[in-house]
Amino acid sequence: MDTLSYKTVSANKATVNKEWLHVDADGETLGRLASNVAVLLRGKHKPSYTPHVDCGDNVVITNASKIKLTGTKWNDKQYIRHTGYPGGQRSLTAQELYDKDPARVIEKAVKGMLPKNKLGAELFRNLKVYAGAEHDQEAQKPKTININEIK
Repeated sequence: MDTLSYKTVSANKATVNKEWLHVDADGETLGRLASNVAVLLRGKHKPSYTPHVDCGDNVVITNASKIKLTGTKWNDKQYIRHTGYPGGQRSLTAQELYDKDPARVIEKAVKGMLPKNKLGAELFRNLKVYAGAEHDQEAQKPKTININEIK
C-alpha cells in the first residue's frame, strides 16, 4: 500500500489559491449573509482549509443599503463602543449606524464572526463592502455567487 496517498497536506501562503467573489446583499438578512461571508473569508468551504492560514477568498459585497434586519432589531440592536475616558461609553442603534454608513453594519457583523486575533484582522482586510451596486474591484473580475446556495 502506498502510504504517501494518506499524507495530510497543510496549506501555506505559497500554495493557497485565492479568488475574488462578488455577493449581492439585496434583500438578504444581515446575520445569515454575514455568517456565509465569514465562511468564504475563512476558507472553510475549500477542501484545502487549514485553520492557521489565510486560505479564504476575497469577497466584494454590493448593495449593502438594501440589507434586512428581522423583528425590531433596527431600533433594539445596540453597537457599543468606549472612548477610553471615564464615563465614555457611547452607543448607536442599528438604524443610526445604517444612516451614517450602511456598509459598516455588514462590516461589523462579519468582523464579529471572524477570529479575534492577527489572523482575523488579516482575513477582514479581504472584505470590501459597498452601499451601492457599483464597486472598485472590476479589474479583479470577481465571480458572482448566490450566497444562499453555498454549503
